[in-house]
Parts: sequence; structure tokens; C-alpha cells
Amino acid sequence: MSSKHFINDPSHLVISALQSLTITNPNVAFDKEHKVVYRRPSDADAQVSIISGGGSGHEPSFAGMVGPGMLSAAVAGTIFASPSAEQVRVGVTSRVDTSKGVLVVVMNYTGDILNFGMAVEKAKTAGINVDMVVVGDDVGVGRSKAGKVGRRGIAGTVLVLKIAGALAALGRPFEQVSKVARLTASNLVSVGASLEHVHVPGRELGSQELAAGEVEIGMGIHNEAGSGRAKITLPELVSQMLRQLLDQDDKDRAFLKVNSNEVVLLVNNLGGVSPLELGGITTEVATQLKETHGIQPVRVLSGTYMTSLNGLGFSITLLNVVNTDIGGPSMLELLDAPSEVPGWSAPIQKTSWEAKNTATREGTASDVERIKESGLTLDVESTKSALIDALDRVIAAEPEITKFDTVVGDGDCGIGLKRGAEAVLKHVREKGLSGDAVVDVASIVPIVENNMDGTSGALYAIFLNALLHALQDQPPGPASPPVWASVLRQSCDALSKYTPARPGDRTLVDALYPFVEVLEGTGDIKQAAAAARKAANNTKGMQASLGRSVYVGGSGYEEVPDPGAWGLACFFFGLAGAQQDEEGWESI
Repeated sequence: MSSKHFINDPSHLVISALQSLTITNPNVAFDKEHKVVYRRPSDADAQVSIISGGGSGHEPSFAGMVGPGMLSAAVAGTIFASPSAEQVRVGVTSRVDTSKGVLVVVMNYTGDILNFGMAVEKAKTAGINVDMVVVGDDVGVGRSKAGKVGRRGIAGTVLVLKIAGALAALGRPFEQVSKVARLTASNLVSVGASLEHVHVPGRELGSQELAAGEVEIGMGIHNEAGSGRAKITLPELVSQMLRQLLDQDDKDRAFLKVNSNEVVLLVNNLGGVSPLELGGITTEVATQLKETHGIQPVRVLSGTYMTSLNGLGFSITLLNVVNTDIGGPSMLELLDAPSEVPGWSAPIQKTSWEAKNTATREGTASDVERIKESGLTLDVESTKSALIDALDRVIAAEPEITKFDTVVGDGDCGIGLKRGAEAVLKHVREKGLSGDAVVDVASIVPIVENNMDGTSGALYAIFLNALLHALQDQPPGPASPPVWASVLRQSCDALSKYTPARPGDRTLVDALYPFVEVLEGTGDIKQAAAAARKAANNTKGMQASLGRSVYVGGSGYEEVPDPGAWGLACFFFGLAGAQQDEEGWESI
């Protein structure tokens, strides 16, 4: 686990984080003494007030969910510790409107239940209509181990808050809001997993680290252990988690039969999973739900709702959508209802979900299909042979180019060039050439576009599209060296509109321009290739003016040539039929 934090004082961290909500959401205020974030008084009609809270470290729950359409207030403890009964009492009795009743929703943890429960009893004594709903949705720890304590509350709690909050915002009476909150809580199951425990700022490092590749299945949101550890792949992990949620034969965990016609899926980030990886996890979960369990959720929520600080894990929650028996609205309508809080993210509208639009756009409208023969002819055999030699040369040079780019860049240049060269080579060998310069270049352009990414890929794609356009303007006849020199010059001019790179900036342009200039002057491809190789070699010692190399310190630029220029020079040498001499240098 990482013990690095920008703010290492836990008390200051909690206060400053809660204070930030008044900066990002004008609807809320902050009682610093009691650590209560609450909705500012307004002229809006009175409604049932909903309060939640618990230890800090689960953001955006719970303070980030205070605002119109969700919570009226949230009471925060220190990191992973319940707030005191006095903090909660102040929140319930004096920081929210009590005229329509106050519903308190907490997760099933002993400290939360005792402190919030004590405050609820004091509020009742003060004459306030107040009730408390406890959410226990975690199946990571089964009945036998949980004993009298029962299931822990985790991310499913957020769905209770959203549904109850939306119903309260409609002005519904206290009894209905309390009933629907309980109904939602009783139709939830959740389970989490993490690759690592988390470090709490201000505390000593613990000894709970997991081994490399090991997953804690069923981990709680306070570093609590789950049902076990295993070294398994993501598909295997998701399969095991879904079995814990859905297997009715597992009597230790069969808390809920998910048999509703409508099911909501929540994939929650525990704080340290990148959005990219969470997307992959969500796809795996949804795919297995459909293909293995026959469940196709009517709503899928994926994001960061309830964290464990920067926990490197995720949780899966399933909600049975059942009839609320209050004459509407439905659970789904309440989930879809608008809210004005930073901690709830569900931007897809109800109408979009219910449209169930499955339409797609098919086909590629390939540029190749629209290209007509130009009459600009090539010798098929010699051109194909030269092109194959050039592509082979780039592929063979990948380790060398990668080595250069590791010194002065991020190490991906060689792989990118090789990937593009291999794709074009496969096309040329399998499809051959037509003998028409325009048709053949047009067939290569989309291959480069689809197989080369990054800056180099964009530069090559722009250059080749410009080359194609220039070729289309040529009159019919043989595609001679002067013709190629002319269209290559036009392509360079087009490329210059999109990049400021010029010779001397230590980029692939350092090899490109000399090749074109010598070809223009001599019509000799071998001399042009030699000029490109010399220019590429001369980038050694040249400080970069553009590209990622600009940000790489050290003296590596003095030791190796520019990787992009060298890769392009290798292509030109192969195109010209170059050989290697005994010293390993290219020669013609």
C-alpha cells in the first residue's frame, strides 16, 4: 500500500475536504464544529429530511450527496470512525427542517448504529418524528461469520439514499419515505474485492499487504478482511463475486433471490481504480450477468460512489426493482429523478434507457471503394518487391528504434512503426498491388490509420492522405521519380500546416525533407535514401524542439539519433534496395 499523501494530517484533511463542498455546491453549508454538511435554508416547500453519515474516507459518500433530490445533511466522523452521538444530535435536531419528519439512514456498523441511534432517541424525546433505517447489503461475509452483527453496509447504501431522497423531494409523507427506504434496503446485495488494503493518513503502515496478483474477495470498506484471498483473473473474480450474490444454493449467503423482471446494476469504484479499468470491469460484469445468469439490468451505474480512500478495488451491487405499493412513482423513476449533488453520477435520462435503442451504423464507407483508377501506372513486381523490402527493414529495426526511444522518449516509437509496417506488409502480400499509384496508395492509407496511433501515426496518416490527394491531381502516365518527387513535396507542404516540425527539430521530418529534396534534384532514390540516412544519423546530439523528447532530461539525445527519423530512414533504405556493410551501417 502507498503511504504517500498530499495531506498527512487526518483532522485537517477531513475538515478541508468537507469545507470544499461549500465551494463546489452553493446549496450546502458546513458546521465545522460538528462536522455536519447540510442544505442551506430556502423558500422551497418543506419535505421529509434525510440524514446519513459515518466515518470519513468513503467520499463522495456521504457529504457529497447532500443537496436537492438526495440528502438534507450528512454527519462525518474521522477517517473510518463513526461520528459522535452529539454530532448526530446536532445534525438531526438543528441542521435540517424537522417539520415533516427526519429519516436517518446508516450502514450496518456498530459505531454508526450506536451513535446515530442515541441521537435518534434524543430527537424523539425532543418531540421530533424520526426513524432510522440500517442498510446491510454486503454478502462478502456470510451468516455464520457475521453472526448477530449481520451484513455490513457498503455501496448499495447509495441507492437507498437516492431513492428515498427523490421521494422526499416530491413532498411525499414521512411514512412513505421510510417505507420505501426500508424496501430498497431489503432488496439489495453487494460484494467487493480489492488488490490492496489502504493506508490511512497519519497512521503507521500496517502489515496487511496482499501478495502480487492476489485479490481480497469480499473486502470491506474499512480494510476489513473478506471471505478469502486468491490469485485469479478478472473473469474468474467476477464469476466468483456474482455467485456470492446470486447462488441460492449457498445458504450462508443467499440473502436475496434476484428474480425481479427489473434489476439495477451498480459497479462502484473503491477509489483507486482508473476510469479506463473500471470500464473494462463493468463490461465483464454486465457480460457475465447476461450470458451466465440471464440478467440484463434495466439500469447500469458505473463510477465512484462509495470509496475506501484510494482502495484499489471495486464492488458489485444488484437491486431488485420491486413495487413500492405507494401508488407511484416506481423505484426506477426515483433513481432517474434529478438531483443536484456532486456525489451522484447518473447522466443518462429515463427516456434514453426506456427507448432500448439497438440501432447501429454498419459499413465503413471505405475511401478505397470511392477511388477510381487514375492511369498513373506502377511496375507491379518491382514496386511490390521494393515496398516489401522497405517494410521488412522497419520491422527488423524495431528493437533498435525502441532502444533509442527508451533513451529519449517513452519507448513506443519502434512498436508503433512495426505495428503499422506489419499491417501494410500483410495487405501487400495478401492483396498485391493493382499497378495504379492512386488505387494502391488509397488501399494503404486506412491500414496505417487503423494500426498506427500516437503522434507518429497521426503524422503518417496526414502525410499519406496528402500524398493521395496530390497523386489524384497528376495526369495519366508512368509514376516516375520526378512525379514522386513532386507529389512528395506537396505532401510535405500539407504536413507543415499541421505541425511546426522542420529539419533541426529532431523529428522524423529530419529524414523526410532531405529524401524529398535529393529526389527532386537527382531523381535518384538511392541518393535520396542515403541523404535521409545521413540526416537521421545527424540528429544524434541534436536537442529536441518538439515531441515528448523535449521533456526528457539527461544527455541521452547526445548518444542516439531521433527514433522517428531513424525508422523512416530505414524505410527509405529498404525502398532503395540498401544492404548492410560489415560494420553494421547501411550502404548503397
